[in-house]
Amino acid sequence: MAKKVVFGGTNSQDLGRRIARKIKAPYSSLVVKHFPDGETNLRLPKDVKGKEVILVESMHPDPNEIMIEIIFASRTAKELGAKKVTIVAPYLAYMRQDKRFHSRECKSNTIMSALMTCGDRIMTVDPHLHRISSLSEIFDIPAKRLSANDAIAEYIKKNIKNEVIVGPDSESYQWARAIADKINVHATVLKKKRYTSRHVRIKVKSDIDFRGKNVVIVDDIISTGHTMIEPIKQIKKMGAKKIYCIGVHGLFVEGALKRLKKIGAKVITTNTIPNPASRIDLSGTIAKALK
Repeated sequence: MAKKVVFGGTNSQDLGRRIARKIKAPYSSLVVKHFPDGETNLRLPKDVKGKEVILVESMHPDPNEIMIEIIFASRTAKELGAKKVTIVAPYLAYMRQDKRFHSRECKSNTIMSALMTCGDRIMTVDPHLHRISSLSEIFDIPAKRLSANDAIAEYIKKNIKNEVIVGPDSESYQWARAIADKINVHATVLKKKRYTSRHVRIKVKSDIDFRGKNVVIVDDIISTGHTMIEPIKQIKKMGAKKIYCIGVHGLFVEGALKRLKKIGAKVITTNTIPNPASRIDLSGTIAKALK
């Protein structure tokens, strides 16, 4: 079996170190610089000949720049004699653009997956699968989907009592239901109509009794926060004790984290993307899949 070496990319150096410690492999951060014209200059800091390279690189922020970093690092490792290259992309960008929503529009999930064949296999955490059921539908290399459900359920069990789990829409309900089942609590789903990426209408069913409850709203991605802001305002009026927003991937664009905190929500995410709310560590989940 080839010895493993872990490289952390620009967005995932802390998570890369954690994973390396758990699988007892040496760790180094990629050396990434830019020429004056903006082109990327990348170097692998350790010898990789005959080894399995594990490249840990989350695709947020700056997904376009990071995609080039992943491709350059993976191809360079292969050129330098790596026996195998495993791409660990805890957050995998471009998965939401999974159909042509408008005429002649780019369907970016299939193009992204074609570019990612620079490695021998890829792993990611809770990718946004909506119109496709499996990563194998778009990837030509082995692709493994990992889940944050166990880690999130354990966090809720240890830190939140008298809770009800809420999925803000039908897509997120798969996470809410699975997590609720693991800790044996009630889960419900809200109704959402999306008009644009920033205009979302949520309907909270009035027959749900939130009085005195700690309400935990669970979603895979917290981006602009609009999917969570509207139900938080409604649920607060319905007598909830506290409201928690838990996301797998905290993108928090356009000041979303600040807005969520301003309306009284306690926000927690995993550490797939480094951010001030990332309190749930997934290095153990990833390390287990790598062994």
